[in-house]
Amino acid sequence: MKKHIYHQLGVIIKESEQLMSSLHVKNYCLLCELDELHKTFQQLQAQASSYYLQAYLSEYTPHYEVLSKVIQELAKHKHGGLIVIERKDPLKGLLQNGVQINAELTESLLESIFYPGNPLHDGAVLISGTRIVSAANVLPLSIKNSGTKMGTRHRAALGITEKTDAIALVVSEETGKMSFAIDGGLYPFSSD
Repeated sequence: MKKHIYHQLGVIIKESEQLMSSLHVKNYCLLCELDELHKTFQQLQAQASSYYLQAYLSEYTPHYEVLSKVIQELAKHKHGGLIVIERKDPLKGLLQNGVQINAELTESLLESIFYPGNPLHDGAVLISGTRIVSAANVLPLSIKNSGTKMGTRHRAALGITEKTDAIALVVSEETGKMSFAIDGGLYPFSSD
């Protein structure tokens, strides 16, 4: 993975140098080139985020691949989702109105919780180790990002990670984009 990131950074540097050398050309469209460079940066950020997400989760749940598959499936169908993985900090006092599940974490159970129309799909699922602890949890919302255009799931993911060391996985119902929150920051990730 690191080799790939170094390669991508090399590509970005090369493209940036080409941009700089082309600025004096009369009919050169800088905006088009900047858009392509921006896309390359986004791809690189998503790939690096996927790598680090696995590293952050591996100590706390052996089910990184299950979570990854579920998030990808939700994204493919634009089914919104919010999954919180408990790490060292206990989360019980910060969650409200959750329905106890206390079941082994499986792909099919997790996907079915987020199926539209399911009464549990509109809240966060809490994962601890290998178990789905609860669903339909209400999380504290981030107040830092209240002025930006951000959905409730994303603000909840940020809110729980601002107060704890938890990791929150989010799928946007509107765009199908996947991201994760940690330490009050939100990062896109890819399915690669």
